[in-house]
Amino acid sequence: MQDKYSAVWVSHSSMGDFLKCPRLYFLHNVYKDPATGRKMSIVTPHMSLGIAVHEVLEGLGDYPAEERMSRDLDADFELAWRGVAGKPGGFADDTEEVAFKARGTAMLETVKRDPRFLINKRIKLKKETMNPNFLLSEDENIILNGLIDWIEYLPETDSLHIVDFKTGRYEEKAGSLQLPIYLLLCNALQKRPVSRASYWYLESDKFVEKELPDAESAYRDVLEVALKVKEARVRKVFECPQGAGGCAQCRPYELIIAKDPSVQYVGVGGFKQDMYVVQKV
Repeated sequence: MQDKYSAVWVSHSSMGDFLKCPRLYFLHNVYKDPATGRKMSIVTPHMSLGIAVHEVLEGLGDYPAEERMSRDLDADFELAWRGVAGKPGGFADDTEEVAFKARGTAMLETVKRDPRFLINKRIKLKKETMNPNFLLSEDENIILNGLIDWIEYLPETDSLHIVDFKTGRYEEKAGSLQLPIYLLLCNALQKRPVSRASYWYLESDKFVEKELPDAESAYRDVLEVALKVKEARVRKVFECPQGAGGCAQCRPYELIIAKDPSVQYVGVGGFKQDMYVVQKV
């Protein structure tokens, strides 16, 4: 039987870190603080906004379709916001927090005006103690894992529609591995075909349907990056492309290790990581 604990685990976020900067990947996904034994992460207002909004919307899937929009989304958002409020959410002051919270409230107003697919049947991938995952490569012992925001069931074609909620103001870049990864997860973990994939940009209420990659291309592209991640882990070489001085991606984590005065520890996050606010890069 495959040992999941000896495998190299990859995801959209971890491979995204690696593509930005291998040193960032190491500091965020591999390194553990010797004093706490925990990995470290940097919290920002944008991240906290995304966490709270996603918690509310993804949580709707726990209720029958006909009951979802009778939920008090504002009350749900207030509860979710408590988990990211104040300094632990990366907010510099009350003014900044109020502004970000207002953006989240506006996003939920958009959802209430037109819930789109949220009132339709939802499919969930199997999840136990770990995120949905499957063996991407048995020979290389690489496991791909990830969480898909929403999978709508399309009864007319007996197929699936992958939807990703976007709380940022910028559109997903061309060449992103997100949809290929989601396609592979769906293909591996359930039997129905995926026929559609979309991004819902909640701030602008822009709903963008994307062309699905073919499964072979998706597998090839994801495995290519996953193999580079594995090679770096085996060789234990994670160099920043910009050299010893670091780049904008990895430098904030270097400041944490250096105990720079611009860094503030704000507690342990939901994934058992030491969370920090970094005021400069």
